[in-house]
Amino acid sequence: MKYLILINDAPYGTEKAYNALRLAMQIQKDFPENEVRIFLMADAATCALSNQNTPNGYYNIERMLKSVLLKGGQVKICGTCADSRGIKNLPLIEGAQISTMAELTAWTIESDKVITF
Repeated sequence: MKYLILINDAPYGTEKAYNALRLAMQIQKDFPENEVRIFLMADAATCALSNQNTPNGYYNIERMLKSVLLKGGQVKICGTCADSRGIKNLPLIEGAQISTMAELTAWTIESDKVITF
């Protein structure tokens, strides 16, 4: 199956990104034959910024996204959302890519399940 997980909230301040990535990682662990795609929109575009520094004991969205990528997942960032937040040209997590609504549309049509956080 193909899973598309849409994340809309900032990496910190709520636990939506954290919970979305927990689900993605669990799917990859329990069902490695499935495909996991993550699309970051709105304030979630900042989830893909590299060099995040969180205190010990707190979850780190950068590490979680890297884990998803290392297990063959894909991570795309809405280019319009990144541009409007002034982060389009900042360093991103290796493997994460700026994308478009056209690609999100294609991913949505191709997916068996779409989950929104």
